[in-house]
Amino acid sequence: MTKAVYPGTFDPLTFGHLDVVERGSKVFDEVIVAIGINPIKEPLFSVEERKQMIADHIKHLKNVKVDSFEGMLVDYLRKKNIHIILRGIRTVSDFEYEFQMALTNRAVRKDIETIFIMTSEQYSFLNSTLIKEAASLGGDVSAFVPADIEKSLKKRLRRKTN
Repeated sequence: MTKAVYPGTFDPLTFGHLDVVERGSKVFDEVIVAIGINPIKEPLFSVEERKQMIADHIKHLKNVKVDSFEGMLVDYLRKKNIHIILRGIRTVSDFEYEFQMALTNRAVRKDIETIFIMTSEQYSFLNSTLIKEAASLGGDVSAFVPADIEKSLKKRLRRKTN
């Protein structure tokens, strides 16, 4: 059984993330969408909120699960006995960063492979930070995130600015 972990912060979950999950679910027997808890980042949504957002939008994919982890991704992979990292690539700059990360992970654990999936072209410019910024300025982000996430995003950003 081939398993892969798709790690990220998913703050918020975007159509680009869902595209990678959907396509990855066709390649691997099981995909774990793993929310990395990074003490340096200050996410807009809690880990539990992000888990629920993801779960709500992947329930039709029977071979996809949601989890979270603290610490290094390679340690999480070891604990889960998984050797494949799934990553989405949008641009050349993504590739450069992801390539460095893949080589670093492999230097730490020789048995780790990173598999890249090119995001669909309509999502190639999406990034959670830009979406949060646009939403905070009152922009329409309905083309980038599911409707329920857009509503939660705008509500959270309104509360944060008050």
